[in-house]
Amino acid sequence: YDPRGRRWRRVRRTWLALAVAATALAAVFIVSVLVNPILPQLNLRQYARPSRSADATPTPTPPPLTRAAEKAQRAADELKKTLRTTKVIPARRPSQMQVTPPPAQAQAVTQTDAPSAQTQKADAPDAQTQQPAAQTKQADAQAQVVTPASARPASQQTDDAQAQPAQTSGAQALAPAPPVPAGRPLAVGFYVNWDDSSYASLKSNINELDWLVPEWIRLQDGDDPLARDIDPKALDLVRRERPAMPILPLVQNYRNEQWNPQLLARTVATEESRQRLIGALLKTVDENKFRGVTIDLEEVPASSQSNLYKFMQELHAAFQPRGLLVAQAVPFDNPDWNYRAYADTADYLMLMAYDQHWASSAPGSVAAENWFDQLLARRMRELDPSKTIVCVGNYGYDWSNAGEEAPEVTFQEAVLAARDSGVEIKFDPATRNPHFSYEEEDGTHHSVWFLDAVTIYNEMRASQQFHPAGFALWRLGSEDPSLWKVFGSTAQSSNDPAILRDIRYGYDIDFEGTGEILQVTAEPEDGSREIKVDGASGLVTSEQYTATPSSYVIQRTGDRPGLVALTFDDGPDAAWTPRVLDILKEEHVPASFFIIGEYGQENPDLVRRIVAEGHDIGNHSYTHPNLGEIPGRVTDLELTATERLIESLTGRSTILFRPPYFGDAEPTTPDEVEPVVRAKHLGYLTVGLHVDPDDWATPGADEIVKRTIKGVTNQSDDSDQRGQVVLLHDGGGNRAQTVEALPRIIETLRAKGYRFVTVSELAGLTQAQTMPAVPENRGAFAHADAAAFYLLSLGGWLMRWAFLVGIALGIGRLVIIGALALAQRLRSRRRELTHAGEHYEPFVSVVVPAYNEERVIRKTIESLLASDYTAFEIVVVDDGSPDRTSEVVGEHFRKEPRVRLFRKENGGKAEA
Repeated sequence: YDPRGRRWRRVRRTWLALAVAATALAAVFIVSVLVNPILPQLNLRQYARPSRSADATPTPTPPPLTRAAEKAQRAADELKKTLRTTKVIPARRPSQMQVTPPPAQAQAVTQTDAPSAQTQKADAPDAQTQQPAAQTKQADAQAQVVTPASARPASQQTDDAQAQPAQTSGAQALAPAPPVPAGRPLAVGFYVNWDDSSYASLKSNINELDWLVPEWIRLQDGDDPLARDIDPKALDLVRRERPAMPILPLVQNYRNEQWNPQLLARTVATEESRQRLIGALLKTVDENKFRGVTIDLEEVPASSQSNLYKFMQELHAAFQPRGLLVAQAVPFDNPDWNYRAYADTADYLMLMAYDQHWASSAPGSVAAENWFDQLLARRMRELDPSKTIVCVGNYGYDWSNAGEEAPEVTFQEAVLAARDSGVEIKFDPATRNPHFSYEEEDGTHHSVWFLDAVTIYNEMRASQQFHPAGFALWRLGSEDPSLWKVFGSTAQSSNDPAILRDIRYGYDIDFEGTGEILQVTAEPEDGSREIKVDGASGLVTSEQYTATPSSYVIQRTGDRPGLVALTFDDGPDAAWTPRVLDILKEEHVPASFFIIGEYGQENPDLVRRIVAEGHDIGNHSYTHPNLGEIPGRVTDLELTATERLIESLTGRSTILFRPPYFGDAEPTTPDEVEPVVRAKHLGYLTVGLHVDPDDWATPGADEIVKRTIKGVTNQSDDSDQRGQVVLLHDGGGNRAQTVEALPRIIETLRAKGYRFVTVSELAGLTQAQTMPAVPENRGAFAHADAAAFYLLSLGGWLMRWAFLVGIALGIGRLVIIGALALAQRLRSRRRELTHAGEHYEPFVSVVVPAYNEERVIRKTIESLLASDYTAFEIVVVDDGSPDRTSEVVGEHFRKEPRVRLFRKENGGKAEA
């Protein structure tokens, strides 16, 4: 009772005050989250790595490496890593390819196809010759052309043109090749799994390619003759972005880092084994919706040549009716290779026009222009251009006088080596290949030759007169990115090389130092070059790099043997984080916790406890998204919201950050490094890892301990194989195995002489630097943030309980209604059993209220009377109808005993 409205006015004023306060709090909170935190910008300290033992703390640190020595060590480490995983490049080692022309009986597709016995004899290699021997040829007066070794003695070598089998117009025609894009050649790209930059290049340039040729299939023994290594990430990218693009995977006889001729011989020895291989290829192609295959079988024994040729014929015969392609990769210049013969067994022959000089040869051009021109002309005299694809390279070699094989380098690695060494890249006028030389401080001399966009432009320009079916790039990820201006389906006209003056940065990341704590120190810069063109030929005759392109440069630190930093992700969790903290407290071990903001909001006391007990706390985003797949601004909000939560709960900030799904300490492509760059702009240091026992997958406590100890105590010289940062999880699932393994990890590593530290100490920083106190002028904002996060947490708690209560009530209602329905069912069943066999037929009265129904009342009553039910009557109530309704009933049903008629004044059908 409030006749004067006083109580309502007071209630309204109270609600208005609360609304204003809530709005002000929300505004402060939103501004706080939108405004990026101001964190101190710290530079990482670099530690030189001393030698170490698995069971003792290492000896004192030696003097720091010079920049040149550090670069050389880094290159060696990266080479060793690559050599462990690299699959052999198709036709990149022609010196090892013991390939002879097919025997006469295997060549005879038709009578007119068979070469003469004399020609065949000239082509046959010496069966006793197994080891390649180096040979050289003089291509022209300007440059010496070095070709890989031949498989036969010089006494048996004949002129290349004479060694080819005769080809006549009566030869049986193969299936017509798929149409080449109108007005331009095909653009084909080789893809490899072992270099992340290959995926980055594919992702960036997928719309430029017509075909993709990935290294995905190898021969093996056993019931299944194929070992498949299909990259699901790359396949998914193609299926999503270019579902119609043909994929022709390479098929190789390469196993355990070497060619396997014995495996090849067994696989093609009999018709049964060949058909089994063809069946497996058809099945693989069909299951993955490939367009065909690219065959790259090397080091073929002389005794298996006829069987290999039969296999190629049978393969094409099986693929042709299905509309599938067979391509074959062959070396550019090998006198033992019968190009004409093998061209008849494939839809396309792919000429690998590079490796004029190779890793174990003397330094020199990778593909000199005159070498390329002469050999291409020779090949085109014996091949059909419409079935020939010219493969062009974009990579290089770094030869040295240290006596080892030259490591292969990408375009970006080559130009960065020139920049770091302070030398000028020169363009050799004789070979028209770029090169440079430099010396290490220890006196080691290096000679680097490589290919770039200019060399590809010249090669494609020189090839135009032959009109080849297409060009293929070896390989995606190693190329000069500016070549896509002249190579590819949407490339600009190759008649104007001026478009190559600007050089985009590449796909690789330049790392300096070692360790698992990262900081971006430089961002990409484009480069430039000056170009001179010959007016008559249109070829580039001079190239000068005026600005070197560079990608991201990331400084790494934390490689301090003897120290171990335990890190825990995806918490805090009310069930597992307290148990982890109890173990760390009991063992007096500091650690670092990378928290998810929304879990920290749910467990504020655990966040405070982590800091109070001396552990590092880091930012692991607010909702744990993949930061590489969301907009940059959303990434900023994820980090800032978590930062504000930490500040409001602990009174401290943090500059430590680990991206979700950050698998290791080294992002290897620009896409992967983007979150690290954004974090750097906000003032964060990114903490990676090299020791990951995959405890999230719950492999068992014993396995977690084993993997962790193995990772920490690894003595490899490769910085990727050793580490001081261990990744464990205190949230995100059942962590009982992690909790069980943690004391054993601590005990074992302590016994081996390791000391546990926080990430801050591993980076050479103090907690005051990595977790600075919130400035006094931000105190009010921190309190407002604390109140806002508390209200959000409370709201979430209330919402959760509201849903739980609602679900409980719904389940309770379902149980009650179900119980009542079951009881009714039982009662009905009991009643049916009790009155089984009884005939129940009660008397029924059908009431028909009628008003002005003269035209339909007769048919209505007749339809009711037609019922086969016997015990019923029809009661017609005339509700004061002004028409002849009653008279019609009386006239037609007066003598029907089941029909009765009543009349009344109009009052509505309900009353009637």
